[in-house]
Amino acid sequence: MLSFLKNKLIATDRKPMYDRQIVFLALTLICIGFIMIFSSSITQATNKFDEPFFYGKRDLMALLVALFCGFLVLFVPVEFYKKHDLKLLIFGIVCLLLVLLVGSEINKAKRWIKLGVMNVQPSEIMKLCWIVYLSSFLTRKREEVTKKLRAFVKQLALFGVIVALLLCQPDYGSSAVLFGIMLGLLFIGGANLLSYISGAVLMCVLMVVFAVFEPYRLIRLTTFLDPWVEPFGKGYQLTQSLMAFGRGGLYGEGLGNSVQKMEYLPEAHTDFVFAILGEELGFIGVCAVILLEMWLVWRLFIISKRFLKASELFSGYVSFGVGLMIAIQTVINIGAASGMLPTKGLTLPLISYGGSSMMMMLMALALVLRLDYEFRLKRQHIETK
Repeated sequence: MLSFLKNKLIATDRKPMYDRQIVFLALTLICIGFIMIFSSSITQATNKFDEPFFYGKRDLMALLVALFCGFLVLFVPVEFYKKHDLKLLIFGIVCLLLVLLVGSEINKAKRWIKLGVMNVQPSEIMKLCWIVYLSSFLTRKREEVTKKLRAFVKQLALFGVIVALLLCQPDYGSSAVLFGIMLGLLFIGGANLLSYISGAVLMCVLMVVFAVFEPYRLIRLTTFLDPWVEPFGKGYQLTQSLMAFGRGGLYGEGLGNSVQKMEYLPEAHTDFVFAILGEELGFIGVCAVILLEMWLVWRLFIISKRFLKASELFSGYVSFGVGLMIAIQTVINIGAASGMLPTKGLTLPLISYGGSSMMMMLMALALVLRLDYEFRLKRQHIETK
């Protein structure tokens, strides 16, 4: 196996056949997230299961599964995704239907399917399937997308079906991420400007309508504007999160010394792990994580630009889509934890607790590494001729 990996990933001149920055950044963020999940979940795990490392062990197990899945993706040829893009999309839609039928309900949301030791969230699967499908569509129908309104309308209609399934769970946050990915990919794909603007405005209006006319979403929208109106009611989670950042100061209280994780901040190891990170590692720790996430997104965009310049459209779109997905989720998660955006229930990429999110993020990054490997291999063959 080691010799096989050596032959696959190392060129004859000893130059690496993969992007080392992506690997370094992903592993660094994973390590930070793993440490913070262990730290932030101890109290809740002790009180609920009488096992302080319950969530930490589950996170480790999910991480190993995610690394294995990412490892498998490295050996799948790019042509497979181009050939089966529609099948992958249908698979994602079937998963969204399946969760409504047999999914387990947690906190009044039906978003997970129990598979033994791990809960799978179909909306996370849908994100990667959506990126692959749109990238393939934009590659195959480039002329139609740039000149005709029909292509744009098709994607809006398809997106409407997917969003309808997501809102039945309900999962407004994933809908927002898929919407952002679609707009970004259609934009760099050269969609007709008039149809692009019209469609974008229409979908934005519909997203706002869905948010305003659903009671719990409207409460979230209004609460984040001034959580101190009801600090022990609807604004409780956000006020506790802001207190965590306030206690952290510049240098933090020290790893493991958070007070808010003592069940003052509910579910501290999931959506609000960034607040605990701010409390324990301070402003410096917060800035370090933000810079690492930004660096990862920037690197993915740079790789995408390289692909597009070489007319490798599918690879360029996929890399851009993955970078956009990480960027959107990072902004929404950090914005929600800091009170700049309403709470959306989205994980912080490679940091937050969540097996499905970690698995799909690593598979998405592994896909980019595979794209980069095939691109470098092709370029090397051209240079040696």
